[in-house]
Amino acid sequence: MRSVILPVAGKGTRLLPLTKVTPKELLPVFDKPVLQYAIDEAIAAGAERLVVVSHRMKPAIADYFNEDTKAVAALRRKESHDLADRLEQAGADRRIEVRLVYQDEALGLGHAILCGADHVLDGPVGVVLPDDVILGRGMALVEMAEAYRGGNMVAGMEVAAADVSKYGIFDLQGPVASGQSAPAAGMVEKPAPEVAPSRMAAIGRYILSPDIFDVLRAIPRGAGGEYQLTDAISRMIGQTDLSVFRFTGSRFDCGHHAGLLAASNARCAERAALPDARIVAA
Repeated sequence: MRSVILPVAGKGTRLLPLTKVTPKELLPVFDKPVLQYAIDEAIAAGAERLVVVSHRMKPAIADYFNEDTKAVAALRRKESHDLADRLEQAGADRRIEVRLVYQDEALGLGHAILCGADHVLDGPVGVVLPDDVILGRGMALVEMAEAYRGGNMVAGMEVAAADVSKYGIFDLQGPVASGQSAPAAGMVEKPAPEVAPSRMAAIGRYILSPDIFDVLRAIPRGAGGEYQLTDAISRMIGQTDLSVFRFTGSRFDCGHHAGLLAASNARCAERAALPDARIVAA
């Protein structure tokens, strides 16, 4: 998995007025922007190239990846080395290649992934949806990469029956334990609770076969008039294996206010447990 796609073109409407001038991906989860969690996870999982699918109305996303050498130097002259280190660590490691591409129309996640097709390296492709911040001892995409054996792998977690209509839901072929993967017979996009094949929901982490791009080019628009990644994955079943990976961490939907606050509180608790907790207290 040499490439990871980060779709960040969304408008963040649910987070207004916070997103009136600030992209939702740059809102803070305690001590880091939402986007930084996705970047860190992708690189930890082995990415050599990040393909950032943004929108031209969000120039701050591109700015975030730029080095601010003057500010770092100014902080070091003041001997504020801790702050300088944090600023240097923002964005991606300079050894990682970043490709910025644009999704000019809001045509769905499948379309966003397709926008990055010409920029990925050979082999399977990772996808991290930054809105889904997953905290815990292990990083979800890292866990998935270690378990990946080919085909399409999608992160999953069990949700309440009343919530299945908000997610892509797996048609499982058997139980799946935490920290493990299991085969799935298919996925259904946002089913009604009475017809949902399970309560195992797809969460924003994927490792996809490179064949996914050809399928995305061929599928029609699906739910909401958008090109659904779930539809493309489902169409590949029979030729490409599908597995669900039940990650060990806790997922927070940072696309709305309550999720952003809950993630911040959880991150604060994590940081308070570390040896440098005095920095948190300060």
